[in-house]
Amino acid sequence: MSAGLHVSGLSAGYRDRRVIENLSLPPIAAGETVVLLGPNAAGKSTLLRALAGLAPASGSVRLDGVELTGLPLADRAKAVTYMPQTLPQGVALTVLETVIGALEASPTGRRDGGDSAERAMTVLGRVGIDTLAMRGIDELSGGQRQLAALAQALIRSPRLLLLDEPTSALDLNHQLRVLDLARNLAREQGMIAVLVLHDLQAAARIADRVVVLSDGQVTATGTPEEAITPAVLADVWRVQARIDHCERGSLRMVIDDVL
Repeated sequence: MSAGLHVSGLSAGYRDRRVIENLSLPPIAAGETVVLLGPNAAGKSTLLRALAGLAPASGSVRLDGVELTGLPLADRAKAVTYMPQTLPQGVALTVLETVIGALEASPTGRRDGGDSAERAMTVLGRVGIDTLAMRGIDELSGGQRQLAALAQALIRSPRLLLLDEPTSALDLNHQLRVLDLARNLAREQGMIAVLVLHDLQAAARIADRVVVLSDGQVTATGTPEEAITPAVLADVWRVQARIDHCERGSLRMVIDDVL
């Protein structure tokens, strides 16, 4: 069995419009964190939804040797968890109840047993919102709802975790906490985390690998140092930039002008 995630010849879109066409990625190993980058309408969210089975797609998506394309959603959900950009409204449940529900709906929750509430509180603590456990979901701010949704995704312990702009409503502190948590859990649990981000600096901070998309095609892929270059920034984002490393070794970008 071929472990990890293998994407080959993937095409996906909506109705009569193809957004990504014949897209392939280098194999992604268990424990890796991959960030999808690119301008608006590059195909990042479509690719993520195709991996989740939520966008019409053709081609091959194999996870640990199992072909996911065409697999019923219920079967795919046993190994894949997807967190969308926007979350549903009108949910008359507490934060704790939603996380327990996500756990008990997952194969790991049914198999492992144990105290669901205790496990849910542990995950809420790691996300940093255990104090909100008894609050109603609809009472939360946008950022708090995003953290609750992340807790629902993480408690399922998926093999493949798909997060679409998981920090878009968060302040700087929580952005860094969430991104570090996703990366650390991927390494600890041997899962694959694939995130869509717009913040290149944040991507460089956490990604083992980045995939730069433009017009539905892969423009660059590799480590952040390999894929985030002045030439790629000029070609894809149409900006003039300088890139170096700060004294602590982190990638640093300075945008000088638009092109």
